[in-house]
Amino acid sequence: MIISVKEVINFLISVLIPLIVGFASSVITQLIAGIDTSTYYSQLIKPGFAPPSIVFPIVWTILYILMGISAYKILKKGYELPKVKDAMFYYWLQLGLNFLWSILFFGFDLRFTSLITLGILTIIVIIMTIKFFKIDKKAVYLNIPYILWLLYAFVLNYFIWVINK
Repeated sequence: MIISVKEVINFLISVLIPLIVGFASSVITQLIAGIDTSTYYSQLIKPGFAPPSIVFPIVWTILYILMGISAYKILKKGYELPKVKDAMFYYWLQLGLNFLWSILFFGFDLRFTSLITLGILTIIVIIMTIKFFKIDKKAVYLNIPYILWLLYAFVLNYFIWVINK
């Protein structure tokens, strides 16, 4: 099977978009907070199950790559299809909420608002995954780690909010 240059470019763009969104969110967050997110995180009182700060950029990079690959697989089916447009609406929505979360949590120190945002984000990602299931099942498998991480992040965000009130 020969892969066209156009397909390679589409794949790279699909993977780069979530990576750029995540990076931009991090930069904006640090500009607003005036402090590195790792430093901010280290200063919080955290529950015993909280990972060290080095884990987050590694996990999020992997999740953004998987997210981009799954979006590529869906878009490859044809953006003109209504079910693809519908699924991608939820993809873009979750990406926007994802972008917002760290700005709320770290940038503006709004831990409860970020918790609500994370809950909505998790629901949107589950809806997106259901929509993806109707188009490409492999795209769904790529999002399972994301859903599991969001559930973990929700619990972590909740305990950090409660402990640091």
